[in-house]
Amino acid sequence: MIRSLQTSVRRAAVLLLAAGLAGCVPPATAPVSAPPPPPAAAVVPVDPSHIESDAMIATSIAATPGLGTLAAELHTAELDALLASNGPYTLFAPTDTAFTRLAPGIARDLLAPENRAALVALLRYHIVRGTMTTEQLTARIRAGGGRTMLTTLGGQPITATLTGDVITLTSVTGNRSYVEAADVAQANGVIHVVNGVLVPNLPQ
Repeated sequence: MIRSLQTSVRRAAVLLLAAGLAGCVPPATAPVSAPPPPPAAAVVPVDPSHIESDAMIATSIAATPGLGTLAAELHTAELDALLASNGPYTLFAPTDTAFTRLAPGIARDLLAPENRAALVALLRYHIVRGTMTTEQLTARIRAGGGRTMLTTLGGQPITATLTGDVITLTSVTGNRSYVEAADVAQANGVIHVVNGVLVPNLPQ
């Protein structure tokens, strides 16, 4: 039984890593070709103007169209309680469209009980302690000669750089995500909506 669970987690980790390395859509200023767009039915734009600034991060994620996959995964991983606490936290929130860029079935498979360790590791990799605005991030990037490292709740770092004036996040496994909607203030921190799922080194 233990061997079977380990095999399932390892398979999810390998597939997720391979999917994540394909990258995501860069901002228009980046000299990189974008992958084919996802099916129209999967595209639900996130409207930050409808997110209440006096709400907790977990509440806003659960109530915002376009962030439903993230909300379901946070609930399954029992991390919604963390993001409903005082914090403060900075959440890099992948959109539903970001999850469609993973290999088919991966977002669903991560919700399976046997893949919980991989799911928790993935989600904690998108959370940083403290409130970090784009102004603060940009200042750190420039002070660091073009890059800065962010320590996530999972203990693995994210590298932040600039592509034009767009904050670009690069995972330890080499895949990138771009901030689409920044500085969504919350009662317990801030949300930055991103267009790709960052992939850490996952448990084997």
